[in-house]
Amino acid sequence: MLYAATIFTGAFLLFLVQPLIGKYILPWFGGSPGVWTTCLLFFQSLLLGGYAYAHLTSTYLRPRAQAWLHLALLALSLAWIPIAPGADWKPLTGDAPTGRILLLLTACLGLPYLVLSATGPLVQRWFNLVHPGVSPYRLYALSNAGSLLALLGYPFAVEPLLGRDAQSWAWSAGLVVFALLCGACAWQIRSLSAPAPAPAAEPAPSSPEPRPSADNPEAPPAAAVFFWIALPAVASILLVAITNKLSTDVAVTPFLWVLPLALYLLTFILCFDHPRWYRRGLFGALFAASCAVSWHLLDEGPSAPLAQQVVGYAATLFVACMVCHGELYRQKPAPRYLTRFYLCISAGGALGGVAVALLAPRVFNDYHELPLGLWALAYFVGVLALIGRSRSLAAGSFAGTLGIVLLLPALRVEADGTVAGWFGGWLGQIRAFAEANWKEILGVAVLGFACLREGWRPVARQFDRRMAAFPLFMSILLGVVFIIQATSHTHTALEAVRNFYGALKVREYNKELGEEHYYTLSHGITTHGLQFASGLRAILPISYYGPTSGVGRIVDELPGDPGRHIGVVGLGAGSLAAYAVPGDRVRFYEINPEVIRLAHERFTYLETTAGSVSIVEGDARLTMEDELRRDAPQKFDLLVLDAFSSDAIPIHLLTAEAFVTYLRHLKHGGVIAVHISNRYLDLRPVVEGVAKHHGLHQITISDNPEDEKWWLYPTTWVLVSHDYDRLHSESLLNAADGPPDPDAETVLWTDDRASLVPVLK
Repeated sequence: MLYAATIFTGAFLLFLVQPLIGKYILPWFGGSPGVWTTCLLFFQSLLLGGYAYAHLTSTYLRPRAQAWLHLALLALSLAWIPIAPGADWKPLTGDAPTGRILLLLTACLGLPYLVLSATGPLVQRWFNLVHPGVSPYRLYALSNAGSLLALLGYPFAVEPLLGRDAQSWAWSAGLVVFALLCGACAWQIRSLSAPAPAPAAEPAPSSPEPRPSADNPEAPPAAAVFFWIALPAVASILLVAITNKLSTDVAVTPFLWVLPLALYLLTFILCFDHPRWYRRGLFGALFAASCAVSWHLLDEGPSAPLAQQVVGYAATLFVACMVCHGELYRQKPAPRYLTRFYLCISAGGALGGVAVALLAPRVFNDYHELPLGLWALAYFVGVLALIGRSRSLAAGSFAGTLGIVLLLPALRVEADGTVAGWFGGWLGQIRAFAEANWKEILGVAVLGFACLREGWRPVARQFDRRMAAFPLFMSILLGVVFIIQATSHTHTALEAVRNFYGALKVREYNKELGEEHYYTLSHGITTHGLQFASGLRAILPISYYGPTSGVGRIVDELPGDPGRHIGVVGLGAGSLAAYAVPGDRVRFYEINPEVIRLAHERFTYLETTAGSVSIVEGDARLTMEDELRRDAPQKFDLLVLDAFSSDAIPIHLLTAEAFVTYLRHLKHGGVIAVHISNRYLDLRPVVEGVAKHHGLHQITISDNPEDEKWWLYPTTWVLVSHDYDRLHSESLLNAADGPPDPDAETVLWTDDRASLVPVLK
């Protein structure tokens, strides 16, 4: 029980600190998905360091030396508490975000996280020394169970009940408890006289991997060692890629970080608990189906409902990770190679993190990691079926693909509107679909039953390794499909770039149609600017900023003498500069340097405006706070909040604390205009909540332009101000949605607490 409690506590703290520290630093770096991606890279790299420490100490040090060394590191790690980063770590303009985040995490969390990372393999090795006849692998499942409990507990228990500082101190207290438990384990093994395995039996890392032989039958073959690294790497790539996808299109919050990571850990728990959880035939079929689901969701893009995206991508991640970790467990070595096995697993995870966080933004101009990860796994499935003569894995892949081929025509055709989409969840849709396609469903069920029985034995016996040709062929076909899909989404792009803050595309349309010729700027799946190429239309503010939109109407209401001062959080194409007249000043705050470059090089709003324009690079909230510290309030007549990344919400810009900063930058009678148009979230209760908290008046203006004016988008803007009369002019009241319901439930976001659940559409 001592070893179990130590492993469970260490794993719980190891994963509880991830969303906690991420929540601290997320507002400092613009709230982009890249913050969490970089955090995952740090966590995976330190996990690799911890596993390497466990492997080397258990290989080359006697138990007594291991115990004293680990006791010293445990004591030293307590000097890091509390782990809350100081304000001096906030980034400066021009800082490289990835490097600064990694330095921050190392300084604030380095040694405690390293010691926690080493707990699983090291304490399992100690357990094996004390109880040599008992398998330690189920302790690995217990470790992942502790991690899963921490992840699920954070958004539903820790975050709602405790502020960030209280969370930091509670975690620090947990670290003290862990140090006592781990110290007790170390003290228990200190008296063991048996040395750790000698280097002759456990070769140095520079030596070639030992091959099975008469003298060493337990040594893992080279192919097994390769998959110890490759399979965790693919699982890590898919984890980060799907987290990026959800964060880019919804919001960057611990709530959405936790779901993919929890599924990832759940697959570890199931696969390392008992072989019965992973059936090769079943998951081979499910993996083929999940590849088709991902292809569909990527092809549908923003038109796919939020529930379909979350369920579809989550299911894909679960199935893919079950395949990765199930096959990984089948390759596990004898207990004497336990620490090397875990070291390779962590190395694969770190390689996956490096591929997505560091390499992908430099190699790709869009998010291609998800299809590439699925393609790599499909190839590995074929290789494993080939070298392992796995009939069930090959038969499962065949059955899943055949099922998709049979069902695809019915799923893609909407004959009378009753059967639609890939996730038709309503009972009526399911019944109509079953009635129309019962033969195909029966055939797929028979094939699925065959997979559950470890392959279709009467047929499989005739093929042996030749059956592996099918999953290998499937991997080639999948790669071709994803390449075609990726190129079809980018062939219209005039320019596509990607950096820490996201993927941007400038597209050109109707080049031969004169007045209809225009350009768009998109971030992720959402258009963030549109401009006609020439003529009078080229100087008009369009897309979300037309004259009948909320922001267009409030600009017309502002007094024009001696000149208006307008602040804009989020540059986009620079459309709002079109409203400036001589004497006006427009100050843009933009964190992404690529957006600034594209607004200057691909659009002309900033050059043709009649007012004066200034652009401040950096996170708007941090920059405004710095301006106040320098006693330089901007005295805005209007402050526009429009800093969405794709459809993701920059939560740190909509908290009660953020509005304190905004209000100090307003003139007396100034207005804040908040753009809340969103596919997935209803942000009106959030803005109403912060307005009520600060005693502000507010009105909401929803605009749905006529169909023939396609260049004007439907929008919803909320205007808030201390000045009642400014918001209640006749023109604004005529356009407003109606007075706010005083009894309506509102949502107040703060830096400590901000939940998406109440605002999901």
